[in-house]
Amino acid sequence: MAATAIDLQPYASLDDEDCEQRIIKAKQTLGDRLVILGHHYQRDEVFKHADFSGDSLKLSREAAKSNAEYIVFCGVHFMAEVADIISRPDQIVLLPDLSAGCAMADMADLDQVERAWTELSSVLDAEQSITPVTYINSAANLKSFCGKHGGVVCTSTNAQKIIEWSFAQREKVLFFPDQHLGRNTGVKMDIPLEQMVTWDYDQPMGGLTPEDIRQAKIILWKGFCSVHQMFKPEQIENFRRETPNGKVISHPEASYEVCQLSDYVGSTEFIIKTITDSEPGSQWLVGTELNLVNRLHQTLADENKTVQFMSPMLCMCSTMFRIDPQHLAWVLENLVEGHVVNQISVAEDVASNARIALQRMFDN
Repeated sequence: MAATAIDLQPYASLDDEDCEQRIIKAKQTLGDRLVILGHHYQRDEVFKHADFSGDSLKLSREAAKSNAEYIVFCGVHFMAEVADIISRPDQIVLLPDLSAGCAMADMADLDQVERAWTELSSVLDAEQSITPVTYINSAANLKSFCGKHGGVVCTSTNAQKIIEWSFAQREKVLFFPDQHLGRNTGVKMDIPLEQMVTWDYDQPMGGLTPEDIRQAKIILWKGFCSVHQMFKPEQIENFRRETPNGKVISHPEASYEVCQLSDYVGSTEFIIKTITDSEPGSQWLVGTELNLVNRLHQTLADENKTVQFMSPMLCMCSTMFRIDPQHLAWVLENLVEGHVVNQISVAEDVASNARIALQRMFDN
């Protein structure tokens, strides 16, 4: 066993084919001690090595049920945190590149949320009036905040059910970090747009008046996904002119205007199932991440389905793209040599309250 961890630098010059063979060999050596998780938005050169693929929460739950000692998450930082929070104490979670973050998750940090809670409390009794709800695309300490303040976590799949539960607890919801998922979910629940106000975390009192806060049902954090922000109504209008029989499907992280013009709106898993189950020869415009859209197009080509990315500008999740075959090979070969690199470990005082918020979600 090597005395020190293997240095990352030599891996930078390896081509993907060399990495692929080294990844395969390391996986064979580690056997059942290892499970690799591949998020839907991951690049194909990495995605092909995943033992489980799916969205972030599904992957974490699959890993926790496995017998694996090592969980290598090919995703982004908040996903690996969730895996660490809900996995067993004897399991170790690794993220191949620690710079793989999430711009949306970074738009809400604990200091900002605590300041917002204090400012909201100057207008009304926040602890009695507001249920904090965090999208799973958020840092562990924000999940912990929700756990401590009677709040909950949601996904894009269960957001409506979770917000309904939240209203049963208290009259208002503070929803972060993605304003679009919150707004699109509220619209599905027949909440008027004027009762969903946006909290600008760069402004005192979120840029709102006390009356704005009192009349709001949902207070939406001013966060967004940079990929889903690229989709525009005119892209849908152009598609409909050129493809009259085509269908439009979007993720609820897209804007209200885009979702209103779409035929279907739903989570990544919903998008995959809807397009996969559609009639052969169908044509789709898809408002979600590029790698997933391309993978669907290639997978369903034999059925003569056309699956087209909504934006004319090609854009993938750039932070997820940082997980490459070189980093994956480096992490796995270190494990073979007995070294854990890039471990993601959430402090227990944070994890314990985050589990409470997650459990509230699981219970609903």
